[in-house]
Amino acid sequence: MRILAFRTVEGPACPFYDGGMSLVVTGTVSIDSVYTPHAGHREQVLGGSCTYFAAAASFYAPVRVVAVVGEDFPADFRGTLESFKGVDLAGLETRAGSKTFRWGGKYLDNMDHRETLFTELNVLMEDPPTVPGSYQDAGVVFLANTHPAVQLGLLEQFPSPKLSVADTMDLWIENERDALTALLSRVDGLVLNYDEAEQLTGKNNTVAAARHILEMGPKFVVVKKGEHGCILAHRDGLAALPAYPAEDVIDPTGAGDSFAGGMMGSLASGLAQGEVSDPLGFDAIRRSLAHGTVIASYNIESFGLERLSGLTADDVSGRFAEFAGMMRLA
Repeated sequence: MRILAFRTVEGPACPFYDGGMSLVVTGTVSIDSVYTPHAGHREQVLGGSCTYFAAAASFYAPVRVVAVVGEDFPADFRGTLESFKGVDLAGLETRAGSKTFRWGGKYLDNMDHRETLFTELNVLMEDPPTVPGSYQDAGVVFLANTHPAVQLGLLEQFPSPKLSVADTMDLWIENERDALTALLSRVDGLVLNYDEAEQLTGKNNTVAAARHILEMGPKFVVVKKGEHGCILAHRDGLAALPAYPAEDVIDPTGAGDSFAGGMMGSLASGLAQGEVSDPLGFDAIRRSLAHGTVIASYNIESFGLERLSGLTADDVSGRFAEFAGMMRLA
């Protein structure tokens, strides 16, 4: 296994992309209430794993959303998602008589940890959404966090993706180990945080945990470490990437999902434009982590999608160039 450092990171001059390889995300769309120690709180804001992923990925590639909400889902929330270039909501199902998934959380002083105040699963307790027939030709599929059996059922509705990646969380590791193990044998990649990697493997070293997960099926594993960046464990190498040194951390909610959106969006864009021949290649995934890092660094600067909603292609390109310069050693 070779170890490569980031000497420099190449990226498109303009992240926006107007067509090509189909990227689909499945997961949750929610109504959140967030409390922070320094910036106050916001109630009834648009959230969910699909939401943050789709907004972030849209800076690189068209993205199709597969999720379900209740009839209480505000029309202006749908409008916010549709305002992001290339976000397709034909797969966002609204169910009459049901309520949207709701979550509330409170961040502690260091912003690295939070406590869940409430979780109302609501429509998530019902049957999962159906993948529209027009989506089933997807070349790139991201299974954002939800029950692993649901993730696997959704994955099976895509006949031949070139790349499939999943996210997970401590709840499923603790209570749904068999279903998660079955999922890991079917996906190309896994994204999770360092606590979850250690919980899944029983190893208290992040690198050792990531390498152990490779033995469970995925060809690569991305371990998120918050302000300490991320680690990529791949069958062809190992890489580490720092976080962007953000000054204003307002709301970390959705940072991991926006990171994944930037990562997967850049891979889909590279495939469509012929810049990436193998989406599972070590170098392609390594470069994509930098795009995810940059998008996530914007996401944390405000509540919900407020910061991403105001971004331009020039903003993203400029910060990417700055980030690449920070890692240039010679």
